[in-house]
Parts: sequence; C-alpha cells; structure tokens
Amino acid sequence: MKNTIIKLLFVFLFINCSSGSDESTVIDKDPDPDPNSGKITDSFKKIMSDEYNTDTFKFGATLNFYQFSSNVEDLFLKEFDYVVAENSFKQTIVHPEPDQWNWERVDAFLDFANKNNLQMRVHGPIGPQSSTWAKTDSRTNEELIKNYEEFLTELCKKINNENNVKWMDVVNETIDKNANWTIEKAGTGYQNPWTQIGENEDGIPLYIIRSFEIAKEHAPNISLVFNQHQGMQPVMWDKVKETILYLKNKGLRIDGLGWQAHLRDNVILSLNKEQFDYLLSLIDWAHENDLDFHITEIDYRMTGDPPNNSEYERQANGYANIAKALIAKRNNGVVTFNTWGVYDKNEVSDHEYKYIYDSNLNPKKAVDLLKSSLKNKDITPKFFDN
Repeated sequence: MKNTIIKLLFVFLFINCSSGSDESTVIDKDPDPDPNSGKITDSFKKIMSDEYNTDTFKFGATLNFYQFSSNVEDLFLKEFDYVVAENSFKQTIVHPEPDQWNWERVDAFLDFANKNNLQMRVHGPIGPQSSTWAKTDSRTNEELIKNYEEFLTELCKKINNENNVKWMDVVNETIDKNANWTIEKAGTGYQNPWTQIGENEDGIPLYIIRSFEIAKEHAPNISLVFNQHQGMQPVMWDKVKETILYLKNKGLRIDGLGWQAHLRDNVILSLNKEQFDYLLSLIDWAHENDLDFHITEIDYRMTGDPPNNSEYERQANGYANIAKALIAKRNNGVVTFNTWGVYDKNEVSDHEYKYIYDSNLNPKKAVDLLKSSLKNKDITPKFFDN
C-alpha cells in the first residue's frame, strides 16, 4: 500500500511539472546577478599583448607624481604597460627660472618605468604650460631663450639613453583653432610666452625651430612628437601640417603627430561622423608622411553632476570611437592611445567625471567598451551627434 501511494504521488507531480501552463514553467531571475557577468576581465595590457603588435600599437595612461605608492599605482600596473607623466617633465617643474633645477619627479618616473618595464612618452614640451617666471611681462627675449634652451637641452640629455623612453613631445599647443600661433598675453594666465622671441623669414616661430634643433642633436634615440590641442578644425590642422612639412624640409626630424583629444560631452566631436572621418584622414596623412600618430591626453568630460546613464553611455562611446580609429589604422603605421589620467577626482567641488575609472577606482562603462572594442578589433564607431 505504501509503495502504491508513493507511485501515485510521483505521477501527480510529474503531470503537474510537465504541464504547459506558464505558471509551472516560470524560472525566477537571480535575485543577485553577477554585475560583471559577460564582461572582459583581462587587463588592457594583456588584451594588447594577445591581440596586437605592441611595437606599433600602444595603449596606456597618465600618472601623477603624487599617485606613486598608492592604490592608483596598483591599478595602473595591473592594467597598463605604457605611461606618461602628468606635467612632471615640464619646464614649470624642472627649470622654472634661472638657477633652479628640480629633477626629483623626472628621476622618480624614469625609475618607475625601468623598474616595471613600462614604455614611456615624455611630456615636457615647449609651449603654453610654462612657469610664472617665464610668463611675467618683464621677461626679455634673451632671458626666455636661455631658459628654454637650457631646459630642453638638459632634458634631452637626461632621457636619450633611457631604454624605456620611446617618445617625447617637443612642442605643444603651438597653433590655436583659427590657425594663429598661440602667443604671449599680459599677466601670467594661459599664454605662450615663447612666441614673443620672434619668427624667421618664413613666419615660423623661432622657438619651434630651435626646439626641434635641440631635440635632434641631444635626443637622437627618442622619437620626436609635434603635439597639438583643440578639435578637428581643418584650418588649424592645415597649418600644423604645413609647419611639420616645412621643418622636415629644413632637415629637422619630426617622427610623430600628436592630438590631445580632450573631449567634452557638450562639444560635438568623437560622436559625430564628419568629425570622426576627419580624424581618420588626419591619421592617414600622418602615416603617409612617415609620422607616428598619437592620442596623447584623451579624456571625456561629462556635464551632469552627477551624470546620468545616458551620459555614461556617450562617454564610453566617445572614448571607444577614438580607439576604433586607431584600430582601423594600426596596420598603416604606429598608433598610440593615452588617457590623461586614471580615475575621477574625489573632490566634489571640481569633479569632472572625465576618466575611465570612477573616484573609487571602479571601472566605468568606458572601460568595458574599450576592452571589448580592442579585444574584438571593432572598427565600427557609434554616433550620437548630427
């Protein structure tokens, strides 16, 4: 009798569980799903090593001197093997005025790169980011010439035999968006004090010519970069191209063209097809003229405080579209991608939400999309802006 009851119970359960009713076939969702399910867990440097020739395609980030021996350094070393020092190699730090030299930060970064086998691009260009002394209105041309020539000569000598230093920004922000030379201004705000030294007979600022002369002589082992800011303004880039070709025709060595790529969510650029296509043509021009192409300082500022999901999505695609341009052009010449920082600032008062990790070092959507784009060699951009 007991066996009969058990058999009947089994048949009853089988019939109910096998019925076609919706109620019996519903599967409850995981109440606590893995937030990282399906995401790529490999580091950026592993993806690059596995998928690309890293002699011709580098992907890295910028570190600040004060982030050494911190969890930011730990994150950097986990993810990247290409480093740029944030401002530590600039004139305003190293040789801000006569008889003042400070190599502490430079030495720290060189040691850091050597210790961890990191490739480095030195960002110590002659340009607007100069010392208060250099921007003081009473400075004479002779004083300015002596200062920047001393600085650049010693910097070139310092890095020339460093095996981990591959590239160097020689000049930066030389031309504004309207194709005018960036110039000196009254006071000590943003300006380019070196332009007042003068121009040659062809209208090229003397400091640009002399900077590449010094770099050619004292940094023969380093690839020399002409770095530029702003967006995709054709008139500006035409002048950049003309200047580079002029210098090369004069026998000076320029090995790479850099674009900072400081992006803002309220400025149409990387999420627009026309702007993106112009970037592709700029990379083509660089490679056709035997120049590497560098994304030197990319970030993407969002305007929301805090940003909403839509803004995070736009930011992720803004970053990824630039990477996709490099992926598409990587077989034509050297390309590099460097973010201008690792994580968002903690201070709410000046929060710009512009980097790929948040203030707690958690990856944003940008990290996931960049990694998937790199791993899948995705060259199809996503556009949001007309």
